[in-house]
Amino acid sequence: MSETREIRLKRLHMRSMRRGIKEMDILLSGYAAANLAQMEDPRLDLYEALLHENDQDLYQWVTGQVAAPEQFRDLVGEIAQTYQK
Repeated sequence: MSETREIRLKRLHMRSMRRGIKEMDILLSGYAAANLAQMEDPRLDLYEALLHENDQDLYQWVTGQVAAPEQFRDLVGEIAQTYQK
């Protein structure tokens, strides 16, 4: 049984809010609220893959302490720009 787009968006938003560290909860939940609904399925797939990454790694990527892996580089850049305005 396949989940609907609406359920998938809710699930991804919830996973964005319930991370391991509070900083990532804040960063990802804000980004998810502003962007998930407009994303095409391949971009949602990439975002979902990003959510499987370790929070400490994600935090270092988003804050620019460490370069993100190539597959996530654009997405991480978008997330980082959300909070640099």
